[in-house]
Amino acid sequence: MSSCSKSEDVTDTSGINSENRANLKSLPLISINTKGNTIVDEPKVSADMQIFEGDSLIESHQIGIEIRGSSSQMFEKKSFGFETWDANNEDLDASVGGFPEEEDWILYGPYSDKSLIRNVLIYQLSNEMGRYATRTAFYELEINESFRGTYVLMEKIKRDKNRVAISKNKEEDVSGGYLLKIDKPTGDGESYTEAISFSSQYTVNGTLGQNKNTHFLYEYPDEDDINDLQKQYIQTYIHDFETALVSENFSSLENGYQNYIDLDSFIDFFILNEVCKNPDGFRISTFLHKDKGEKLKMGPIWDFNIAFGNVDYCGGDSPEGWTHRFNEICPNDNWLVPFWWNRFLEDPVFVSALKARWTSLRNTLLATDEVLEKIVTLQEYLETNNAVQNNFSKWLVLGKYVWPNAYVGNNYEDEMNYLKDWTIKRLAWLDNSIDAL
Repeated sequence: MSSCSKSEDVTDTSGINSENRANLKSLPLISINTKGNTIVDEPKVSADMQIFEGDSLIESHQIGIEIRGSSSQMFEKKSFGFETWDANNEDLDASVGGFPEEEDWILYGPYSDKSLIRNVLIYQLSNEMGRYATRTAFYELEINESFRGTYVLMEKIKRDKNRVAISKNKEEDVSGGYLLKIDKPTGDGESYTEAISFSSQYTVNGTLGQNKNTHFLYEYPDEDDINDLQKQYIQTYIHDFETALVSENFSSLENGYQNYIDLDSFIDFFILNEVCKNPDGFRISTFLHKDKGEKLKMGPIWDFNIAFGNVDYCGGDSPEGWTHRFNEICPNDNWLVPFWWNRFLEDPVFVSALKARWTSLRNTLLATDEVLEKIVTLQEYLETNNAVQNNFSKWLVLGKYVWPNAYVGNNYEDEMNYLKDWTIKRLAWLDNSIDAL
């Protein structure tokens, strides 16, 4: 991100303010006072944050706040990253909104996702499947007494006993923990890209060769802390895994790919991304982690605002078709899916385990009625607390195209009916398609 390239306009045109908002039943409120500072996309600026339930002040924090996001920065409704700070503007672990202590936090502002719930829904499903995903809670936000609409307080993905529970990486044992992210490298120049990430040594077709479509970014230890020995270890581990996966004996239990990965975590990751046909899944915003003495695991899942049919490119709107076969639909995209997933599906052991897990989940957590009930529960919570009315009085996007909407409903109910109908069709398509593997 370029320093200070964008700033947050806090002009309030909605007619909603703290006084008339308090007369209605509403979500808890996060109120931020920037003390005259302008919020930019970096660096973070000092601010005071308070959390209210009704008229009661629940929490107060000093924070550093900045605009966050990539393509979403073009939206009027910004998302924010913030750190809890001490009196000297140094990072301070703190509990925010009742979540376990940390220093890094996110205020995500749903904008193109007019349901307001896509991220919250899939993270709930992941956690209930036993796969950690960021904790979430709905709030309304005001900045300098300017109402900003409905937001989601989220944990940032971090190495932490309550988040990604991997060991600290120490010199005496560099086998873990590691947190990696398949994503677009930010910044300019090859030397910078090499400092923050490494590339797969296999193309997206599984042939040996330079791959500029798949970069593994260092998340923990991050680019400022990771040393050469740690880089060498994790790069070699990924390369050995991929080499085993492309080999003729890739499915061998003795020397195949399963020696390197936690199969169950890969299957759950596959299911979660396929359920909602996340067009970014598998190729960007894709986390992996490895602990000491353990195999590589997929996850946590991340960034689903354009999933569940909320995208008008690369076939993402259709409830049919495989997400992991994105490369066949959009082969000219700069960021493509690694060869892994097509290769996994050539292994009878992987397919058998996938089918068994899918059948189990469809009889429980991912039963159509169960998923729809979750959607309805979230919808009713937002409607009952006037969050829908308040948000769309501030942001007049209902009935209007916001990139990359595939569907534009006339009202909130239309948007929710589209989400429900799309999900029903998607689950049915996956039933048939997984069975046919």
